[in-house]
Amino acid sequence: MILCGGKGTRLREETTDKPKPMVPIGAMPILWHIMKIYARFGYTDFVLALGYKGEVIRNHFSNQANKEAGWTITFADTGQEAQTGARIKRIEKFVKDDDYFLATYGDAVSDVDINALISFHQKQGTVATMTAVHPHSKWGLVKGNGAGLIEQFVEKPQLYDYVNGGFFVFGKKVFDYLEDKDECVLETKPFSSLVQDKQFSMYKHEGFWHAMDTYKDYQELDAIYQKGEKKWF
Repeated sequence: MILCGGKGTRLREETTDKPKPMVPIGAMPILWHIMKIYARFGYTDFVLALGYKGEVIRNHFSNQANKEAGWTITFADTGQEAQTGARIKRIEKFVKDDDYFLATYGDAVSDVDINALISFHQKQGTVATMTAVHPHSKWGLVKGNGAGLIEQFVEKPQLYDYVNGGFFVFGKKVFDYLEDKDECVLETKPFSSLVQDKQFSMYKHEGFWHAMDTYKDYQELDAIYQKGEKKWF
C-alpha cells in the first residue's frame, strides 16, 4: 500500500499539475521507482491510496504502455483532504485475509531489503514495524572550541540519529488504532498508542535512503539516477 494522496506543497515547482508521487526521476515518476523496489522482492500487488490529483496517477498506470508484467494495481480513492492514518484505514477492505501488509510513502526510495524487514517484523511479533534510517543534515555541521575557533566543519553529513523512513510492515490489528476520519494522522495518536502498547518495532536500515521533500531533494535524486547511481532497485 502506497500513500499517494498528499499535495506536495513544499515541491510546488513540480506539483501544480500533478501529485507528488508523479514527480519524475529520470523518465518515470518516483512512484514507479518505489513500486520497482517492492517488485524486486516479488511484491507486485499494489494498492495506491489516491487523493490530490489522483486521476493523474490512475491515467498513467492504467495506460497499457506503463503496465509492468505481473503487476496488479488497485486504485483506492481515499479522499482529497484525508491525512495518512485515514488513508490507511480506508484501504482495510483490500487487505482481506493477509496476516500483514506492506506500506510506505509515495516520496522516498531506499535499498532496504524488504524480505529482511518482513522477517524482522515476524520475529518481533508486534503490530507494526517501521524502517528507521539515518538522514543527511541539510546544513553543514560546525564544531568550535572555547576560543571561538572552528575545529571541524562537515558539509551535510549523515546524522547519527534515526528517523522514520517509511517502508512499514503492519499487522491487521493496526486498523484498530486508526479512525475513518480525514484528520486521523498516522504519525501522531496511532503511532503513540502503538508505542504505549509496546506494539511498534524499529528495523534499523544503515544503507541508502533518500526522500523527496523539496525541489532540491528532487534535483539530487534525479542527478543520482541520471549518473547511473541507481541505489534502490
